[in-house]
Amino acid sequence: MRAVDRRSPVPLWSQVQDDLRRRLTAGEFDAVFPGENALVAEYEVSRNTVREALRGLRAEGLVTSERGRAPKVRRAEIEQPVGTLYSLFSSVEAAGLMQRSDVRVLGLRADGVVAAHLDLEESTPLFHLERLRRADDAPLAVDRVWMPASLAAPLLDADFTHTSLYAELAERTGTRLESGHERIRAQVPTPGERALLECPEGAAVFVIERTGIAAGRPVEWRQSIVRGDRFAFDARFSAHGYQLDVTASRAVSV
Repeated sequence: MRAVDRRSPVPLWSQVQDDLRRRLTAGEFDAVFPGENALVAEYEVSRNTVREALRGLRAEGLVTSERGRAPKVRRAEIEQPVGTLYSLFSSVEAAGLMQRSDVRVLGLRADGVVAAHLDLEESTPLFHLERLRRADDAPLAVDRVWMPASLAAPLLDADFTHTSLYAELAERTGTRLESGHERIRAQVPTPGERALLECPEGAAVFVIERTGIAAGRPVEWRQSIVRGDRFAFDARFSAHGYQLDVTASRAVSV
């Protein structure tokens, strides 16, 4: 039972709200947030008091709730500038979250469709890396990368659990991406993608396809499937036209 001071001039709903805010900040509800019935019993207050406390936490963006569903902790949204050689690794950590990857595939293979994206012959051996990217242990994106094996073979023994592909590429091969092309679209996730990413019901995903250029030739083709409820793109514009945000143009860790 959590104590509230019924003699205090501070309303009960405000006391409950303050205590829940403190507990949220301390990370007490990382696994699950209690429902209204549990909070009524825990604080020994009315349902209306609990609902008023939760209303304030929702307004602050700390929890979310839908009709008929238990409240949930709202995880930090990760913002990504458009039009830059950006860093998903850095964007996650800039949001105050810990970045980690589960390596699902790491090896060499041939893929005619991907080879065409890289202007290579269909049978050209390719380095392939697939990772489940996590932010504070929660799934964020499925990231699939292909590069010419002639360039990226030294990456086969790299540990991609908590490091970036571009940093390893620069260190092991001396190659740094200079530019590229990226296409972003929204789609409904497949049942397999929804399960892997633990997407909430009704949430869409972003599909990001990127061709990375180094020394004037394509060296990377990447497809990332990102949870739409945890990711946002950011761009700048003015009355004189559209200007892409270039504040992260030197960030190259992905």
